[in-house]
Amino acid sequence: MRSALVAGALCLSVNLSALVAKQGSTAESSNVSDKELRAFAKAYVEYQKIRQNYEPKMNNTRDEKEKLKIQREGDDKVKQALEKQGLTPQGYNRLFAAVNGNPQLRQKALTLIDEERKKS
Repeated sequence: MRSALVAGALCLSVNLSALVAKQGSTAESSNVSDKELRAFAKAYVEYQKIRQNYEPKMNNTRDEKEKLKIQREGDDKVKQALEKQGLTPQGYNRLFAAVNGNPQLRQKALTLIDEERKKS
């Protein structure tokens, strides 16, 4: 279950799935610093909070204009969360792929994610 937490594709909406789509290779996992991994964990936890807030709004709205507005708000919040941690969408994607491609790195990331969740 814990590995599924990180392994799942992140997407709030169709546009966000493009923002945080999985990409990269396992070779990149050896280039992940502790600082980057901690930033990833913080961004991941913040993303999950944003998703929990915006996903029900998207699902409960039938008005396409309202859905688009909610989607844009969610996209902006995710971008801000990444920037707050010094990450770009591409950098986050690289870290996401590295974490998913390396069991040891994934375990380390899950530990950091758990720590971040306890703080919030």
